[in-house]
Amino acid sequence: MQMTQDLSEKLGLLLAEHNQVLVTAESCTGGGVASAVTDIAGSSAWFDRAFVTYSNEAKQEMIGVQLETLVEFGAVSEPVVIEMAEGALEHSNGTIAVSISGIAGPGGGTEEKPVGTVCFAWKGLSGWNKVETHVFDGDRSQVRQQATHHALQVIYDYLSMEDK
Repeated sequence: MQMTQDLSEKLGLLLAEHNQVLVTAESCTGGGVASAVTDIAGSSAWFDRAFVTYSNEAKQEMIGVQLETLVEFGAVSEPVVIEMAEGALEHSNGTIAVSISGIAGPGGGTEEKPVGTVCFAWKGLSGWNKVETHVFDGDRSQVRQQATHHALQVIYDYLSMEDK
């Protein structure tokens, strides 16, 4: 937890330095990324809002994920998290978005998508796009913590590279 808090503080400084405003679209993390960043005093300068879109209906209604995408690929898929990130940017004042959908467990896994599978997408109005899938080890809480940390770490790494 302390590692994530330290990362949130460093990320906040970078977001502010780069005049970026973060928005999140979260499913399996249930607002964990938003919680981590809003734990930091002054985060209102670089964090706009969070969409906790746990159900497929919420993904469609709140951030415009297409039913066809959900049916064809499933909620835990790269095409869905791409649409989640795009929708979060469209429905916010954010300039950079992260979206997360996964199977935290203990049930719900399949052979193709075992427990611990988490899909991420990051999108920036500057044109930055990244999408990836990880399989994390551990129980439900550990998977969610690792996913939250990873979501923040990738943004931090991206903005750090922008400085070079």
